[in-house]
Amino acid sequence: MTETPAGSSSGRPRLTRLSRSVAGRRVLVTGAGSGIGRATAHLFADEGAMVAVTDVDGDRAEAVVAEIVAVGGAATAWELDVADGAAVDRVVSEATEAMGGLDVLVNNAGIPAGAAIDDPAYAESWGRALDVMLTGMTRTIRAAMEHLRASEAGRIVNVSSTEGVGGSPSSSPYTAAKHGVVGLTRALAVELGESGITVNAVGPGPIETGMTAAIPDEAKRKFARRRVPVRRYAEPEEVAHGILHLALPASSYVTGHLLMVDGGMTVKNN
Repeated sequence: MTETPAGSSSGRPRLTRLSRSVAGRRVLVTGAGSGIGRATAHLFADEGAMVAVTDVDGDRAEAVVAEIVAVGGAATAWELDVADGAAVDRVVSEATEAMGGLDVLVNNAGIPAGAAIDDPAYAESWGRALDVMLTGMTRTIRAAMEHLRASEAGRIVNVSSTEGVGGSPSSSPYTAAKHGVVGLTRALAVELGESGITVNAVGPGPIETGMTAAIPDEAKRKFARRRVPVRRYAEPEEVAHGILHLALPASSYVTGHLLMVDGGMTVKNN
């Protein structure tokens, strides 16, 4: 049997110095009651982070916290509608105080928002989409800025979509919001770079979440075979791992980046 020298958890010295651990980091996730947000909260907690689980549905947030605590993780729950500016300020302040600081902000809160341009309900859909999925991000970022600046490795990760680089019929409210997320991410990466805060985004493709639950399985399979090189829908955890990567202390030179987690969908020519 070959013995290895001491010096690391693997039994040998390390040659690198940047950390790929989020153990002990303080993380706030919006829209964490289901889907990608829930998977992200689970993953950060599994990796040793303290997680503030926020969701517009307080019961769902509490359920996610119960799941985390049941396996020995650290998490707290808050009900939060990111369209409510006063609530955002209060929850970010309370969550940060409870965790003793904030290192990572994951802006995931989203809603389905589709309407044809001549639909009578278009204006309402447009306003709600931007209020939740774009302006809501600016609210949480502004509320978190003081705390992220105090972190030794402040990270902001925004959830966009394949719709953030393309478009689909009767979806312009959603598409415009997700394009806006990409622009916001890039502009803030430039603005906040000097402070040491990185700002990145992920662009999920077709994912098995509540938003896609109503699509028949056969329709999903047909779409994936035609449009997605890996020929399937993703699980939320696969997106969560992309988010985790961008939030690592070691990802200190990655900023302004849109990481597509789409099975190759956006690079497929036909």
